[in-house]
Amino acid sequence: MNDKNFQSKVIEISPHTHELVETEMAGESDEVKRETKALIEALKRRAQTEAKSAGNYTRETYLKAVRQAREAIEARTLIEQDHRLEYAWVVMQGEAEKNWYLLMKEVVDFSVRLQNAAKAAWEAFNAPRYQR
Repeated sequence: MNDKNFQSKVIEISPHTHELVETEMAGESDEVKRETKALIEALKRRAQTEAKSAGNYTRETYLKAVRQAREAIEARTLIEQDHRLEYAWVVMQGEAEKNWYLLMKEVVDFSVRLQNAAKAAWEAFNAPRYQR
């Protein structure tokens, strides 16, 4: 850039920018540090201006992004809960089936015992009696 076309403006440097540049550019000349500080301050002002001009649009965009992130997390939680419910249902079905088979086995065993008891009673009832 041609120095004749460039108008120098007095830019107020914040203490934070001053400290940052002095720390990070300790070996540089005062001119390099001064121009770097001015650049950082100009960038900060530009960013602030852009943020202010964006105003509600930026806030709305931010809020929309936050809401979408929250909804995505909630949806994932619901999906995870759905998977857990599905797994719990499968486990419950397996347990119910196992218990049903155990119950049926008990019913069959009891039925066999009743049949054996009835047969033994019938045989005892019909057994020849000895006369005294």
